[in-house]
Amino acid sequence: MGMSEEDVQKVNVYLTDMKNFDAMNVVYEQQFSAPYPTRTTVGVTGLCGDALIEIELIAKK
Repeated sequence: MGMSEEDVQKVNVYLTDMKNFDAMNVVYEQQFSAPYPTRTTVGVTGLCGDALIEIELIAKK
């Protein structure tokens, strides 16, 4: 589709352990540049399989 990180408008992050928030934030700042996309981070009790994190992106050209 020809999209890149610059096209990302919104990011939803789901963490099974909020203790991983700081580590996730470091990776987020490496992946995106300012101005950063709007982000919501939610602590959840479980994800599909053994996943520890799920990331959902909304992008627009």
